[in-house]
Amino acid sequence: MNILLDAMGGDYAPQEAIKGVKSFLSEDATTTISLVGSEELCMPLLKEHEIDLNRVSFIPSTQVIEMHEHPTKALKEKQNSSIAIGFQHLKEGNADAFISAGNTGAMLVGTAFSIKAIEGVLRPTIGSPAPKLNGGLGLLLDVGLNADCKPELLDQFAVLGSLYSQEVLGIANPRVGLVNIGEEEGKGNLLAQATYPLLKNNSLIHFIGNVEGRDLLLDKADIYVCEGFVGNVILKTLESVYTVSLKRKIKDEYFDRFNFEYYGGTPILGVSKPVIIGHGISSALAFKNMIHQAKKMLDTDLCGKMKQKFSQLK
Repeated sequence: MNILLDAMGGDYAPQEAIKGVKSFLSEDATTTISLVGSEELCMPLLKEHEIDLNRVSFIPSTQVIEMHEHPTKALKEKQNSSIAIGFQHLKEGNADAFISAGNTGAMLVGTAFSIKAIEGVLRPTIGSPAPKLNGGLGLLLDVGLNADCKPELLDQFAVLGSLYSQEVLGIANPRVGLVNIGEEEGKGNLLAQATYPLLKNNSLIHFIGNVEGRDLLLDKADIYVCEGFVGNVILKTLESVYTVSLKRKIKDEYFDRFNFEYYGGTPILGVSKPVIIGHGISSALAFKNMIHQAKKMLDTDLCGKMKQKFSQLK
């Protein structure tokens, strides 16, 4: 198993990425890591942190795609960037998974043009954890990749989210709820009304009906399905909970669980290999957990099971 990490992605690159690798290696004895980045910046840090070079290989790059750059244009013009090289290695089978906290758009475009979507998946989706009051985790998707959706997309998101919840989050029979403005079947806009019967008749998921915004942090469901516009608004609202708790100096175990770094990054679901996008401000803790997250996806053969499921649907 070889996991490829973009050492140049994020506001604190490459220091935090390399510190995260060291922390991961102290907890895992078998996985190998490939780092792609600036040799001039990375090699001294690998020596400083006494990284075992028998378990970490290095792939040099000479360019970085900055956060403000146009994704497609940057990938085309910066063939020697850490993200472009990373996707090339992933495409050629030199790596089993790819992680970056760099330009989100470039990661999405790179995924689409390198490993592509699983056959039968109309559009990949991205999800985010929603900490429950009882200590569990919910999964909200889509959270921004697909702002405008058709009912068929939400139906597929429910299948992808169910598989991720089973294999990575360890939820045996995840309950799927459709985010709506009321619990009754006829509630909502045209999208919600058209999606409800698809989810209700989908034998691959455990659909429990509509869920409202007030249910998201309770134990009403395990997967909350919505279009990316709504999901992103919810996600940013949840992120503000953690920010407010810090500013108010509230010490509470539950509010601490809103710290995104505990969960790693955002997986792109519905593509043939694990790709994980980290927050731009990721520290070593987030990088370590992103590697653990990718390893769990590989250990459970999540992408293989998604391929199998969608081949059955076909």
